[in-house]
Amino acid sequence: MSSSPDQNAALQAMFQAGSVMAQGFSQFLADQQQKLSATLPGTENAAFSADTEALKRLQQEWMGRHAELWQGMLSKAVDKPAPQLTEPSPGDKRFSHPAWTDSPIYDYLRQSYLINSEYMNRMAEAAPVADGQAKNRMRFLTRQMVDAMAPSNFLATNPEFVKKALETKGESIQQGIQNLLGDLDKGRISMTDDSAFEVGRNLAVTPGAVVFENELMQLIQYSPLTEKVSERPFLMVPPCINKYYILDLQPENSLVRYAVEQGNTVFLVSWRNVQADLGHLTWDDYIEKGALTAIKVVQDICKVKQINALGFCVGGTILGSALSVARIRGENPVASLTLLTTLLDFSDTGEIGYFIDEAAVQAREAGIGKGGLLKGSELATVFSALRANDLIWQYVVGNYLKGNKPPAFDLLFWNSDATNLPGPFLAWYLRNMYLENKLRVPGKLEMCGVKADLGRVDMPAFLYASREDHIVPWKTSYLTRSLLGGETTFVLGASGHIAGVINPAVKNKRNYWVNDKQTANADEWFDTASEVKGSWWPVWAKWLKGHGGKAVPARARLGSKDHPAGEPAPGRYVKEKA
Repeated sequence: MSSSPDQNAALQAMFQAGSVMAQGFSQFLADQQQKLSATLPGTENAAFSADTEALKRLQQEWMGRHAELWQGMLSKAVDKPAPQLTEPSPGDKRFSHPAWTDSPIYDYLRQSYLINSEYMNRMAEAAPVADGQAKNRMRFLTRQMVDAMAPSNFLATNPEFVKKALETKGESIQQGIQNLLGDLDKGRISMTDDSAFEVGRNLAVTPGAVVFENELMQLIQYSPLTEKVSERPFLMVPPCINKYYILDLQPENSLVRYAVEQGNTVFLVSWRNVQADLGHLTWDDYIEKGALTAIKVVQDICKVKQINALGFCVGGTILGSALSVARIRGENPVASLTLLTTLLDFSDTGEIGYFIDEAAVQAREAGIGKGGLLKGSELATVFSALRANDLIWQYVVGNYLKGNKPPAFDLLFWNSDATNLPGPFLAWYLRNMYLENKLRVPGKLEMCGVKADLGRVDMPAFLYASREDHIVPWKTSYLTRSLLGGETTFVLGASGHIAGVINPAVKNKRNYWVNDKQTANADEWFDTASEVKGSWWPVWAKWLKGHGGKAVPARARLGSKDHPAGEPAPGRYVKEKA
């Protein structure tokens, strides 16, 4: 059915207004790029001037696409097919609802936003910035602005909000307001149904007991699930920037339980969620009172000279550092080392590195470097910003605009369970690892009174990285092979920082890559690697068993005379809130 003259006139007026809006958006983008250039180190001269040829070409192309879009939308108004000049990138679900294309107005908003987004990102790419880190920061902050300005994020420009409100006779609006008020009270955006989970009830339920504790950590020993176990016990050191139970979510996806089922006597460090009274703790404390103390207690309980050990993310950096200290002291307490998504060389730290420069580190050192806390909520905000569409705007739209309740998801419950960090620990870590990358250089970094040398960490090592990891880039993780002094086995898994690691063998999803070649170059390794379907856990379990020693009867009781079993797992430290 054709549109009436009045409708056509109204549409033409709307599209003319859209032209003015789009030109204003163009100027806004240029202004933001200039402001961005002024604030990022190394980009002081990167801003485009109005007569820059590169900017002129981009603007002309951009205006031409908008003109074509407006003409196409007018054609649609008179029952002619409108061209689809642009589409969301694969995996972008913000505009998947039919309402975005059913209406010419919302179709226009959708396509004009996508055109504008592409334009701004191309401006960031074309900016004359020589410094690679500064260019990456510009790309990142440009993406943050683009994501925030999506029409899907606002009441007036989201057709799904209107449709849901009409269908529910306004109840979705009321529920959205209640959701917003509830989240304001929590101080964070709800990503899952918090009432569905509880640590110790249906998360972190692998049976065990606390066998040691100090002010920094509790050491948990897990009950055996096999009649015989490997002679050497197995210690897991998780990251201290979040709760350990990412390794022990539910029985079907628990790496802890899987390790126990494979015939290992498993111990795990549960880090304290530090409060103000522990704001003085340092990196050396996490090595001495954390990793090295845990290793000593495991040796004492099991009456062995050597154990096997695993470190995950920052826990791997702490463990690797601790073993360097031990080896320089003449000790050799670990027979094999497993590192999961761990950085020991910080030459490329991915998107998290965009937040870290000299000025930022100096600010942390001045503020909390001698005592104080980095609040868990601040840390959580930084990590959410790395994937804003997935971890921020998706829930703003779903919770507040549509009035939905997020579904129950154990991993997102864990993601929202924030932890604090002591200021001196954080400031030292940022300065010496992220900013100056000292750990990789033998003898350059002093820890616990000795000069670190990762080459002295010469036990066999199993190194796992995730191909789509935006926190620990896999090619940087691969550099660990050239730092450690022993034989290394490298496995690359699919997916990201967490989902790649938590890939249960029982579900056998995704895939991974293996290669026996010891090449120092990550790309060369990958080019000749073999892709294998399923979970990487069984490959690791087989490797670990080869370093476990002979099979012995499982211990009848947890702990020992000097380290008796105390409160049941998961212990109270992991339940402390930030």
